Amino acid sequence: MNRNLITISNRDLVYISLFAAIVIVLGLIPAIPLGFIPVPITARSLGLMLAGSLLGAKRGAWAMALFLVLIAIGIPQASGGSGLGVFLGPRGGFLLAFPVAAWVIGWLTERFWRRLNFLNALLFNLIGGVVVLYAIGVPWLALGAGWNVALASIAFLPGDVIKAVIAALAAVTIKRSYPLIRG
Repeated sequence: MNRNLITISNRDLVYISLFAAIVIVLGLIPAIPLGFIPVPITARSLGLMLAGSLLGAKRGAWAMALFLVLIAIGIPQASGGSGLGVFLGPRGGFLLAFPVAAWVIGWLTERFWRRLNFLNALLFNLIGGVVVLYAIGVPWLALGAGWNVALASIAFLPGDVIKAVIAALAAVTIKRSYPLIRG
């Protein structure tokens, strides 16, 4: 077993908890329901992009896993409810993809840390925060609502690109001023 994945310092615990809380707070921003798809537009995916970009693979994934545990145990959520049932609904695939997407963003960010610039950070956020998120969430949605509805997920793309831009800007700014990832 990889001990590096399990070993977490007190500082790591603080960052993990902070970013899980950030995603919860982003969930309090009113969701934008779309009449043609059962999944609303939310700001939560910005949180997973920030977690991966700013904390790296391990801490970003753990932060999103903690967020999922908090939902599972019933922490109130503004859009979509809470409890284990949320994971069985149409949003479940997108939620379960959060740790994977944050890990991918963080892994890419760590690998290219010395050469991290806005374009690299944007690409990494698009790969993890859009491609990976959709690759897991859309098929899950299709199982419950059909492919016609799942393909309507394309309506999320403009907002997700904006979130990726925001996360990329945050990543390069934090890298210069107070890097949380060490190269």
